Amino acid sequence: MSTDQQVTSPPTRQLGANGPEVSALGVGTWALGGPFTVDGRDAGWGVVDDRASIRALHTAIDHGAALIDTAAVYGTGHSERIIGQALAQLPSQTREQIVVATKFGHLFDEQSRAGAGSDISPQAIRAECEASLRRLGTETIGVYQLHGGADGSDAAEGVVSVLEELVDEGKIRWFGTSQDAPEIISVFALSRHAVAVQSQVNVFGWSQSVLELAGKHRLAVLARSPLAMGLLSGRYSLARRPAAGDVRLDTPWWTYFDDDAMVAWLARLASVRELLTTGGRSLVQGALGYLWALDEAIIPLPGIRTPAQAEENVGALRHGPLPAAVAAEVTDLLADSPERRR
Repeated sequence: MSTDQQVTSPPTRQLGANGPEVSALGVGTWALGGPFTVDGRDAGWGVVDDRASIRALHTAIDHGAALIDTAAVYGTGHSERIIGQALAQLPSQTREQIVVATKFGHLFDEQSRAGAGSDISPQAIRAECEASLRRLGTETIGVYQLHGGADGSDAAEGVVSVLEELVDEGKIRWFGTSQDAPEIISVFALSRHAVAVQSQVNVFGWSQSVLELAGKHRLAVLARSPLAMGLLSGRYSLARRPAAGDVRLDTPWWTYFDDDAMVAWLARLASVRELLTTGGRSLVQGALGYLWALDEAIIPLPGIRTPAQAEENVGALRHGPLPAAVAAEVTDLLADSPERRR
């Protein structure tokens, strides 16, 4: 480890002004849910091996990850169940150090593995919370996040009111929002129990207004898609894309693997590859290190499917943030990215 890394790379970050200390890198578990659909479209990352998923989670924890992010809808409950099984196999002292963040708001049926619509009524939030507690095998959820369903500040106020009750009842410890509209963030930020906002942040782009609001309100930024749905791993090309049935091939949220956009994304990646691998980092580790250099509130949530992926991701902690000058050069080179948003 270089001298600058020893000085600038804290192994932990605080979740908001009042939340716990967690690892500076979290674990994303969307892919561990396996195949499912939402509104009739593929919403999973393909078939998974549950035993490999559990080994991957254990590897991430063994190498320093102490924050696991999931959602009730991932695999229509399956991701939560796998996390619960993985944590149950750990010594209680280790298990108590792990903060699990899950999400609510989307409707689904576990038997058909299909989802559609949303419901954030008090009754629905409470029912979802109880179901997540059962699947995770815990009495308290670390961070409970709004996944979807709020159409403005009034709806967000109703959600926060229920979440405050769940805190008082000991069902959850802290909460946050994965809906990152400014009006929703501002409502959540009024509560001392709100600790995080989840938003898409990666080398290609982010919402500057979200980062500014999070800084203003002292909220952690949980960075979803920090590896651009895997494109920043360097493992994909025009000839090698995700397999059929993978959500990344048919989604309105990303264009990384679209026929008419992938060439441009690969060109952008090529332009910064050498910079991201500064100091012996892998491409993945450089992409994660860039986010730490971008904003100290950011906690990346790279996804895992295998122990090898988990080990590489968490290995970024050893390298820490990219040097400031290198990160600034990456920022300048990708200034034309359509994902840079105000």
